[in-house]
Amino acid sequence: MLLLFILCLNFNAALKAQEVTGGERPAYVKSNTSGLISPGTHVFKYKNPIIQDTTISMRDHAIIRVGKKWYCTGTSLPVWTGPNPGVRLLVSDDMIHWKQDSWLIDASKLPPDCPYNGRFWAPEIHYIKGKFWLIVNSGKVTPQDPKGMANHSIWLFSAQKVTGPYKLVNGPLTPQYNNDATLFEDTDGQVYLYCSGNGLFQAKLDLEKGKIIGELQKFRTARESINPRWMWGGIEGPFVLKREGVYYMFFSTWTRGYEVGLLKSRSPLGPWVLASPEPIFGTRKKAYRGEIAKVAGDFEDTPDPYCETGHNAIFEGPDGKLWSSCHYVFYKGQKFPSVNEMAEPKPQMGIEPLYFRNGIFTIGKPTWTEQTVRYTIK
Repeated sequence: MLLLFILCLNFNAALKAQEVTGGERPAYVKSNTSGLISPGTHVFKYKNPIIQDTTISMRDHAIIRVGKKWYCTGTSLPVWTGPNPGVRLLVSDDMIHWKQDSWLIDASKLPPDCPYNGRFWAPEIHYIKGKFWLIVNSGKVTPQDPKGMANHSIWLFSAQKVTGPYKLVNGPLTPQYNNDATLFEDTDGQVYLYCSGNGLFQAKLDLEKGKIIGELQKFRTARESINPRWMWGGIEGPFVLKREGVYYMFFSTWTRGYEVGLLKSRSPLGPWVLASPEPIFGTRKKAYRGEIAKVAGDFEDTPDPYCETGHNAIFEGPDGKLWSSCHYVFYKGQKFPSVNEMAEPKPQMGIEPLYFRNGIFTIGKPTWTEQTVRYTIK
């Protein structure tokens, strides 16, 4: 789930919206990536999962490129069993080697009465209107609610640098349970909030005040009659791009494993329709989801070694093109949710190139062997 991955590499050159153009491998408009890479043919090799260090394991990886570095946030472990340590920031010089930069929010340093000290799920960083915006999903832990779920909602922070310090703008942004929040800035400068919470939600947002304009609208639920059965288990993790006047919303579903679907619309507030009748990415394992998977009907397991490849976000890769990031979890016969999340296998970062083919974005299939991408800078 990262809006304006407006990976503005030169912050004096305003990249006003998360709008993409180009052919099969579109790049961000006005991207200055080429100015950071020497002319000629280059080779980028990667092997998923990118990260193998279990001490920095996360889910829901969201990456932003700033200058010559990439920064990543995500959901730190533990995810399901209670409060987690906060919002971790990873950094890399080459998209391959990652290390921890800092804690953007360190839960151990929050005061006891802090209203967002629970589980910090799916944080994202966006660069919009000359600032970095950190959007976080959390709630307050109490003896009666040790996971902080009763008031789990969305919190917005801002900073002048991607590494912070981040100052609270406002929160909670919604009066109910919401999660997986993301931001999108349109070409007219209007910012939109999208999130999940037993369905998908949308609203206009006054970014500087951190307040919704009008009402938060729930526009899609998992078991609507218009949805194919691979969506029925649940939908979450929206992320929006715009291309040639069409808005595309990536989302994830956990029905058959963890897969990524795609919606499209002529308006940032819909109506949204499926851009593809099938997921555009993901993995399927019957035994992993158990009873949940049965609502999807009969299906075959995918041949990859994963049980989850989902909750994706889009970022600018080493070739100046769009890539997708999400968490990859190896499948070793474990069932969900009985798996011990602090044991192996732990979720790790995975990346794949993003393509635009036949009028839709697509990611291909999850990979686990070495991949090679060649690109030319003129």
